[in-house]
Amino acid sequence: MKNKSLRKISLNTMQKIAVGFLGVILLGALLLWLPVSNRQPIAFADALFTAVSAVCVTGLVTITPAVQFTVFGKGILLVLIQIGGLGVIACMMAFFLIIKKKITLKERVVIQQTYNLDTLSGLVKFIIRILRGTFIVEGIGAILYSIKFIPEFGMVKGICYSIFHAVSAFCNAGIDILGNSSYMEYVKSPVISFTTMFLIVIGGLGFTVWHDIYKNTKRVIWEKQPARRLFTRLKLQTKIVLTMTLVLLAAGFVGFFVLEYYNPDTMAGLNLGQKLMAAGFQSVTTRTAGFANISQDGLAPGSKLLACILMFVGGSPAGTAGGVKTTTVAMLLLTCIGVIKGKRDTECFGRKIEPSVVRSGIAIILLTFLFWLSGVTLVTVLEPHVDFLRIMYEVTSAMATVGLTADLTPDLCRASQAVLMVLMYIGRIGPITMALVFAGRADTGAQLRDLPEKRIMLG
Repeated sequence: MKNKSLRKISLNTMQKIAVGFLGVILLGALLLWLPVSNRQPIAFADALFTAVSAVCVTGLVTITPAVQFTVFGKGILLVLIQIGGLGVIACMMAFFLIIKKKITLKERVVIQQTYNLDTLSGLVKFIIRILRGTFIVEGIGAILYSIKFIPEFGMVKGICYSIFHAVSAFCNAGIDILGNSSYMEYVKSPVISFTTMFLIVIGGLGFTVWHDIYKNTKRVIWEKQPARRLFTRLKLQTKIVLTMTLVLLAAGFVGFFVLEYYNPDTMAGLNLGQKLMAAGFQSVTTRTAGFANISQDGLAPGSKLLACILMFVGGSPAGTAGGVKTTTVAMLLLTCIGVIKGKRDTECFGRKIEPSVVRSGIAIILLTFLFWLSGVTLVTVLEPHVDFLRIMYEVTSAMATVGLTADLTPDLCRASQAVLMVLMYIGRIGPITMALVFAGRADTGAQLRDLPEKRIMLG
C-alpha cells in the first residue's frame, strides 16, 4: 500500500511538470501574439514556436526576435526564458515564498522528487539557494556583458541587452535580440565569448552540483579542512558531472579546432588566438546553449556530426541544460567498461551505482533515440529536397533543447516546425517523464511478482 501511494505521488509530480510547462507555453504564445508585443503582425504559429523555444530554453526561432518584438514582447520573452530555465516547480515555489504561502508536505515531496533529493528537510532553503545563486550569476554575467554592450548601444539599451543575454546564456536558451546572426559579429570579442561560456557552463552543471560544491567549499574555508580533499568529499554525482563536463568540453574544443582550422566558411579568417576562442565557444555552446559565433551551416560535415553527438549528450541533471545528460552517458560507459572487465556491478570512484539507476539510464537513452529518430524520419519525409545532415542537425538541436541551427528552421514547412516543437517539449521535460505521464498507473502486481530467471543470447 505504501509503494502504491509513493508511485501515485511520483506520477502526479511528473504530470504537474508536464502540464505546468504546457500551460506556460500556451500563455506565453498568447502574450507574444498580442499586437502590443509585435512591431508587425505575427502568425500565431510563429508566436507558439517562439514560446515553445523560450520555455524549453532551446533557441530555435522562425522569426528574428530583435526585429519582430517590441520592448514589451522582448520582456515577455525574457520571463519565459527565466521560467523555462529555473523550471516550473522552482518558479511556483518562488511565487509561494513571495506571497508568504506555507509550503505543504505534498509540495515538499514534489520539490524532493523534482530535484532527486535525499530528504524532505531543508527544501525551502534549497529553493532559496537556487534562486539566489541564479540571480547572482546572472547579475555577474550582465555586468560583464555591459562592458561591451553599453559603449556600443548606450546606457539604457546596453543594460537591457546585458540583462537579457545574461539570462538567456545562463538558462542555456540561446535566444538573442541582436539580429539574425547570433554572436557571429562578436567572434573576436573575448568579453562576449568568455562571459557567454562562463554562464553556459555554470547553468549546465545543475543546481544540486552547485549546492554540493558550495557546501564543501564552505567547509574548507570555515572549518579549515584541507583544500586537496575537496574533490574527494563531493558526492558521486558531482564528481561524475565535473569529470564528464571537462572531458566533453576538451574533446569538443580539440575536435572543432582541428576540423574547422582551414574552413573558409568558419575559422579560416581568424588568427590563432581567435581560432582557439571560437573552437572553445563552439564546444561550450553545443552543450545545449544555442548561441553561435561561427556559421553553423558552414561547418564541415565532420564538425556537424561532432556537434550532434555533443548536443545529444547535453548538460547535467537538475540544471538549465537539455540532452540525455552527462551522468546518463557516464553511467552507460562505466557499465560497458564493467562488462568488458568482467565486473558484476557498475562502479565509479569506489562506489557502486544502483542497478535501478542503470536501467533508468538505458531507458532514457533508448527513448530519446527513438523520439529523435522519429523526428528525423518525419522531417525527412516532409522536406525531401533538404540535405539529410542539415535535417539531422536541426532535429538534434530541437530534441536536446540546444537551439543551434543550420539556417534551416525558418524555411521549414509548418508541419516540420510542429515536429520540432514537439521534440523541444519532450526534450525539456524529459522522455521518461513524457512516457510516464501517458502510461497511466503503475502495475503494482508486476512490481511484486518474482518470475524465474532465464538467459538469452546477446550480440
